[in-house]
Order: sequence, then structure tokens, then C-alpha cells
Amino acid sequence: MSGPQCCSNPPTLNPSSGAGHIEQLGGLTTYVSGSPDSKIAVLFITDVYGFEAPLLRKLADKVAAAGFFVVAPDFFHGDPFVPDDANRPIRVWLQDHGPDKGFDDAKPVVEALKNKGISAIGAVGICWGAKVVVELAKVELIQAAVLLHPSFVTVDDIKGVKAHISILGAEIDHMSPPELLKQFEEILSAKPEVDGFVKIFPKVSHGWTVRYNVEDEEAVKCADEAHEDLLAWFTKYVK
Repeated sequence: MSGPQCCSNPPTLNPSSGAGHIEQLGGLTTYVSGSPDSKIAVLFITDVYGFEAPLLRKLADKVAAAGFFVVAPDFFHGDPFVPDDANRPIRVWLQDHGPDKGFDDAKPVVEALKNKGISAIGAVGICWGAKVVVELAKVELIQAAVLLHPSFVTVDDIKGVKAHISILGAEIDHMSPPELLKQFEEILSAKPEVDGFVKIFPKVSHGWTVRYNVEDEEAVKCADEAHEDLLAWFTKYVK
């Protein structure tokens, strides 16, 4: 189900990180960045460490700087995964925070964005969040999706996707190994109505886009490349 790789390199959470601010959106406490006048939005659905991770917010700010209204809600209601808590290993924590619950919580957020006058929405799903984004993509609540090193996403999930989807994966990934991503690619290439893109980054591990070592030049470079791909996808399908 969910291995140690899913939880490696935990970020040091910082509620005041990022250039944005906190507001309530669709019933969730949400990190918001970018112009409120923008008609295009990107919804971030995070990994198990939640919305206070500084590198996640840095990426959200980068997307906002490209003209998107960016929102990263707290889908864990103040209860992100804590790797040092021996009483609540990831299996136990997931019982309280399954992706199905995340999907239920995401729907009012999408509704709230539309009520703000947003005309097109892209969604980023990171690890845990990828499963939630795929569910949104199946029911056409979003126009485009980007999955970063997805967890829990199945072949059947990809078969049901109706939004344009980019999947950025790691060569070293027990959650979504390259063999699985190649299956995803085959399925997407047989869906003419959906533009699908799958890219496997060499020599990187699950989590490399938001849990990298900022002092490791190569790690930063690999993360930046994924961030550029993400931005290019939303520029193409949300703008």
C-alpha cells in the first residue's frame, strides 16, 4: 500500500512560509497565492505532509507568478502525517485520511473557485494527492491534471480519466514504478479525446519534486525540470 519511500525526506513544516496568505475556501483552510482577479486557477493537492511544506508553497508561488490563481487547501484538517509518531504509522494515519475523503473535500473547493469567476482549473496531485486529482479528472471537474510521483493510482483510474493529464514519475519509485507508468502511457495513447503525457525522470526517487535537498544542485535541477513541465502543461490546457 504505502511504503517508507512515500514518507522519506519529510519537510520541516512552516505555517508562515511562502509569498501567499491563508484563507477559507470551500470549507478548508487554504494557502492562496496569485492574483484574485485571475480567471484561471491551479489547485494543489499535496502529499501526506500537507500544505505547510515550504518547497510545496514555493512551487505554488512559482505557478502563481505565471498568472494563475493558486490554492493549496489543507485536506488533512490540521493533522498532516508525522513520521516520528510511532503510534500512528502511515497505515494508521491513512485510515483517517483516505484519498476518497480528499475527493469529497475537493469538490466544494472546485465549486468555490467557480463561484469566484474562475473559468478553467488545473490540478496538481502530489503522491497522495494524485489519487484525488485523478478522481476529479474522471468527472470533468477540472480541465487539466498533473500528477507528480503518484501514489495509489491504478490502471483502471487512468482508463477513466477525461481531462488532459501529464504524469511525471521517478525512475526509482516503489509506489509508481516505471513499468506501471508505461502502462498508463499505453492507455492514454489509446484515448484520442484526452491528451496524455508520461515522463520518467532518470536517477530520481519518489518525492523528488517537492522533497528535494535545496543544497544538492542536481536535485534542484531535476525538481526545476519537473516544475517547468508542470507549468507548460497548465499554460497549454488551462490558459
